[in-house]
Amino acid sequence: PHLSLPTPLHIARTQRTKIHSTMTPHHRKLHVPVPSLATATLLLLPLALLAAVLVAVYHNEFALQSYLARPTCPSNDSDTSLTGRHVDVRVAPDFRLLIGVLTLPGLYERRHLMRTVYALQQPNLTAHVDVRFVFCRLASEEQRVLVALEAMQHGDVVELDCPENMDNGKTHAYLSSVPALFGDRAYDFVMKTDDDTFLRLPQLVESLNRAPREDLYYGCMVPCDVVRAQENEYMSGMGYVISWDLVEWIVAAADQIRNHTVGPEDRLVSSWFRGAGKGKNRVDTKPAMYGFPDRADHCAHELVPDTIAVHKLKNNGRWATTLKYFNFTAGLQSSKFYRMD
Repeated sequence: PHLSLPTPLHIARTQRTKIHSTMTPHHRKLHVPVPSLATATLLLLPLALLAAVLVAVYHNEFALQSYLARPTCPSNDSDTSLTGRHVDVRVAPDFRLLIGVLTLPGLYERRHLMRTVYALQQPNLTAHVDVRFVFCRLASEEQRVLVALEAMQHGDVVELDCPENMDNGKTHAYLSSVPALFGDRAYDFVMKTDDDTFLRLPQLVESLNRAPREDLYYGCMVPCDVVRAQENEYMSGMGYVISWDLVEWIVAAADQIRNHTVGPEDRLVSSWFRGAGKGKNRVDTKPAMYGFPDRADHCAHELVPDTIAVHKLKNNGRWATTLKYFNFTAGLQSSKFYRMD
């Protein structure tokens, strides 16, 4: 007789039929109860309240985690978190200070020296400090070329629209131009100083942190050798700081001041304030601001550790003596390329 063997397809159909026949209706349809809206609300409400409390109490921690989770670009100035990400931590400065160094266009070497001296101090500052070199109109083709190179490389030169001078309105031109050049309320303080004055920026910042933010007239009060009447007092031109509101007043009082800009600039600035009842918050920084040691100078004395400014550094020798006293080259690393120890 002919034997017919089941094919694989037939076996599979037979097995499915057997399995289906053994399943009860209960097996064929599993009933899952669906919670009501009220039940779901009762379950989720405590979780929502807990989340709200955590966000309210630990807001900064959540913000920090969110910040750390964002991708950041590696930077040499960034800190590195435990996860390996680079985080740029920026701290708001205590205040903003503009230092205008009144100089002459042709003093290229002096500006190079001062740039180096002030740049080396920037990492230690808690305030934002900008140093700008200020002069009047350039007078020669040489200056136009060489100063242009400085502007391209450093971006820290300011050319005022005035004939070059020392006591013929240059300081007024500088102070009155600051808002137009840098913007409204760009700084908390504005300083005028000279190119023969050395400033220790960390000490200056620390001192200004304790000074009033308004109606401030700050510097080395002179004359130094006599008991002065207030009408004869003024801050030495070596370097004085005024608050932003006084800068705005100088701009607003242009008509009042215009005919009083010729003469010793430091005395004139004091006379402007005195005549208008301004600059009443006077801060005399002596003996921290003084002249380079010179017996003939009543405002001069020996170099001291608690110095803010040293004036009358008329040559490189005086600059070198002063910088050595304050250990400016202490951070120099040894190298096979030079022998300076």
